[in-house]
Amino acid sequence: QVQLVESGGGLVQAGGSLRLSCAASGTIFSIYAMGWYRQAPGKPRELVAIIPSGGSTNYADSVKGRFTISRDNDKNTVYLQMNSLKPEDTAVYYCNAHGVLSTSTGPSGAYWGQGTQVTIPS
Repeated sequence: QVQLVESGGGLVQAGGSLRLSCAASGTIFSIYAMGWYRQAPGKPRELVAIIPSGGSTNYADSVKGRFTISRDNDKNTVYLQMNSLKPEDTAVYYCNAHGVLSTSTGPSGAYWGQGTQVTIPS
């Protein structure tokens, strides 16, 4: 079984910064992609940023130029540096890992973290 544990959420004033971390633990051989999603009250969950192993990153248009996703493959950890935060960034942020292999032969799985609240007061 694989678990994702997020940390780093909180309340910060508009224009401030936060750094989210998500560590994957368990029996892990490799992880294809790790990413961050968010869900604001009354809205569907949306992709914020994703980083495949050895591939290019992808961001939601709303966060381009403000958020940076990075990954430490040795630690199975993904980070989200969030700068110039806005009230509309307020949401629960969820970490996701997919293409997770416990052995070199599979099977592949996908996992979610429990979510961490980010609040930017207006």
